[in-house]
Amino acid sequence: MLSKILSAALIGIDAHVVEVEVDITSRGLPHFSTVGLPDTAVKESKDRVRAALKNTGFNFPLKQITVNLAPADIKKEGSAFDLPIAIGITVAEGVIEPIAVHGFMLSGELSLDGRIKPVKGALSMAIRARESNLKGLILPQENVKEAAVVKGINVYGFESLPQIIEFFRGTNNIQPIEVNIESAMEENSIYQDDFSDVKGQEHVKRSLEVAAAGGHNVLMIGPPGSGKTMLARRIPTILPDMTFEEALQTTRIHSVMGLLKSNQSLLATRPFRAPHHTLSDVAMVGGGQIPKPGEVSLSHNGVLFLDELPEFKRNVLEVLRQPIEDGSVTISRAISSITYPASIMLVCAMNPCFCGYIGDVRHQCTCSPAQIHRYRRKVSGPLLDRIDIHVEVPAVPYKELSKDLSGETSKNIKQRVQSAKKIQVERFKKEGIYSNAKMRSKHIKKYCSLKPASQNILEAAMHKLGLSARAYTRILKVSRTIADLEGSEEIHPHHISEAIQYRTLDRGMF
Repeated sequence: MLSKILSAALIGIDAHVVEVEVDITSRGLPHFSTVGLPDTAVKESKDRVRAALKNTGFNFPLKQITVNLAPADIKKEGSAFDLPIAIGITVAEGVIEPIAVHGFMLSGELSLDGRIKPVKGALSMAIRARESNLKGLILPQENVKEAAVVKGINVYGFESLPQIIEFFRGTNNIQPIEVNIESAMEENSIYQDDFSDVKGQEHVKRSLEVAAAGGHNVLMIGPPGSGKTMLARRIPTILPDMTFEEALQTTRIHSVMGLLKSNQSLLATRPFRAPHHTLSDVAMVGGGQIPKPGEVSLSHNGVLFLDELPEFKRNVLEVLRQPIEDGSVTISRAISSITYPASIMLVCAMNPCFCGYIGDVRHQCTCSPAQIHRYRRKVSGPLLDRIDIHVEVPAVPYKELSKDLSGETSKNIKQRVQSAKKIQVERFKKEGIYSNAKMRSKHIKKYCSLKPASQNILEAAMHKLGLSARAYTRILKVSRTIADLEGSEEIHPHHISEAIQYRTLDRGMF
C-alpha cells in the first residue's frame, strides 16, 4: 500500500514542502530503502523508525519498504524526517486512515523509545505550512511555541509517537497551541546588561549613542582593559526596540541553526555576536557544502562585534564589505543561490599599537615605528571606509572606578535614540532607506545642507587636519544624526564640531 505524508526541508532559512511517499509490498525479501537525495542522517532514519515503532508496541512490517522524498532534486538533510516516515508506515499498514493525515505537515526526530526530539527551523516550517494552506503542523513539544507565533496555522505539539498515532486515530483530542505575541515579545526582550554599569568613558557612551541613533558603524581604539568590550556588549540595550517583523526574521535565522532555547517562542532582544578572530570567511558570511548562515547573518538586526580587529584574517574582513553595504549575503552554488539577511551594526575594537600602550601615560609603549605601522596596516582600508565613527577609549582612572554613583541607564539613552530614529524613518520613508548611515550622495546633498558658519568649521578641519573626501561624507552623516538627537532640522556648527571629534584615525591621533 502507498501512503503520502507532508514534511519540510530547509534551504537557507526557508522551508520547502517535501512529500514523503511510503510504499510497502510483501513481495520479495524484507528491505528498507530511502530515495530522493537523502543525506546520511536521513538514510539512518530507518533504524530509528524501526526501533521506535517496536518499542512503542507497534509492529514493524518485515516487507519491502521504499521511502521517496519528493521533489528528488532538493537535498534532504537531518533527522526531522523520522516522524513523517514512521507515520507513513503506519498509514500504509492501515493503522491510520489516509484521510486523517491529509493536510498536515509533520517534522520530528524519533528517539529509540518513541519520544520525539526537537528539530531545527520550526518557525520557517510554520510559515511554509500557512502559505500552503495546510490544516495543521505536527511538531515536537519543545518547538511548538516557536512555531505558534505564526497566526493562521494550527500547531500541535507532542512528546511521543503513540500520542500522534492516537491523535490521527481520533482517540487523543489535543488542541492547537496558542501564543500571545505581545506577552512573548515582552518576556523575551529583557537585557541583562545596562550602560549604568559602565563607570567613566562619558564621551565614548555619547559616541555610541550617536552610532545607535543613526545606524553608524563604530571603531573603538584604546589600550587593554579600557572597557571596549564592556561598552560594546551594552550597545544592543540602547538600540530601538525590535518590531515583531524584525523579531520574526531574526528568530528564523537562529531557529534554522538550532540556537533557540527550548520552548522559546521569539528572539526579541537584538543579537550580539562576538566571533573569535580565528574564524574563517565561510564562518563569517555563511556557506559550506550545505549552505548555512554565518556570523554576519546571526547578527541580523543586531550588533556584530569584532574584538582585536587587526588579528582577523584579511580575507575575513574583505568578505564583510558587501554585506555591510547591501544588508544581505548571497551564497552562490552551481545548482542555486541562497540569500541571507544581514542588516547589522558593525562595532570593532583594536589597540592603538601592537603592545596597546602608545599614548598611555601610565605605561611605556615598547613598539617600534615599523611595528606600529605593520599593526595598523592589517586593517583593511575598504573596511575602514565603511566605519563612520572612530573613537578613542582611554584607560579609566582610579578616581572614576571608585565612584559609587552609577552612570546613565540604557533606558534613558534608548528614549533619545528612538526619538532620533523616528525622525529618520519619517524623513526617508520615500527614499528606500531607514537610517542616516545608509545615505548616499543624493541624500547627503538633500538633507545635509550647511549654513556658512558650519561650512567654515568643516572647511577649516579639512585643511588643518588633512581630512579626506571619505571623512567629509562621514562627518556630514554623523552630524545629521547628532542634529536629529537634538531634534534640530538644521546642522549647526557644534554638530559639525562633535562629528569631527569622531574621526580619530583621520585626525592622526594614533
